[in-house]
Amino acid sequence: MAKIITVLGSTNIDKVVSVPRFGASGETLHTPNHQVEAMGGKGLNQAVAVARSGVKTNMITKVGAEFDTAKSMNVANLNTEHVMVSETEETGQAYITVSAETGDNIIHIYGGANADMTAADVRAHEDAIAESDFVIAQLETPMETVIEGFKIAHENGVKTILNPAPMPEVGGLPAELLELTDIIAPNEHETFLLTGIEVTDEHSMLHNAAYYFERGIDTVIITIGSEGSFFMRDNGTEGIVPAFKVSAVDTTAAGDTFIGATATRLHANLDNLAESMRYGSAASSLTVSRAGAQPSIPTEDEVLAVLEAHK
Repeated sequence: MAKIITVLGSTNIDKVVSVPRFGASGETLHTPNHQVEAMGGKGLNQAVAVARSGVKTNMITKVGAEFDTAKSMNVANLNTEHVMVSETEETGQAYITVSAETGDNIIHIYGGANADMTAADVRAHEDAIAESDFVIAQLETPMETVIEGFKIAHENGVKTILNPAPMPEVGGLPAELLELTDIIAPNEHETFLLTGIEVTDEHSMLHNAAYYFERGIDTVIITIGSEGSFFMRDNGTEGIVPAFKVSAVDTTAAGDTFIGATATRLHANLDNLAESMRYGSAASSLTVSRAGAQPSIPTEDEVLAVLEAHK
């Protein structure tokens, strides 16, 4: 089990509205509730998932001057000493529409302070990364910040985990970033955007993994929704970890919970990858069974109870 994990990434204020179903273009739908605000952002979601699984978590992020860090990031094990404040931008915003019919969501993001983070900002907090077992990053902050964070990690022998979301509209990912990534964890849509290989079966997943191995990445995890998650290492070890079947209420933060929770269980040599992913899958099943992003992320005791019930 990891002792310290640093998450480099976004903090958003989620504004969530539930609709009976996703509408067609030009259609107006009634919503059963008004807009609900909660804390989110892929970075903060993953950090909370790590912290609630009992691991000390350093959060490197940037927020607006209006943000109340002590109140909004009051989570056990979550270290907020590395939260920066933008002089020009407000805290990032996420506008989330959730289908009551399926639990699926559509998310639109305004970067705000997240987009104001620089490589120099990250370098100023290199001590947080240097003391870690793993550093996790996503793509809701500028690419230069992720590259800088991963450079610091490799300078200090820290393993890097990249969740390539949201994927850039054009251009893919820089070769430098892929070379600095030890573990990549896209979903099936994101990996298709990266590799051009559609995920249809295990054979296509193997082809996706080969793409990453050729670019210097050692370990590949592809989440495949309700089917679970695929993994492969460059030593040839591979498999599929099934999802825990639940009735989905809201899929927001499901992938973030999986990544954060999985990381907490990993050994440094990754020899327990499948076991760690099973823990992450159990955590994710709890997240999708309740509403919201951060409020839905489970504690370690809750996850362990699910695993015990499914022995």
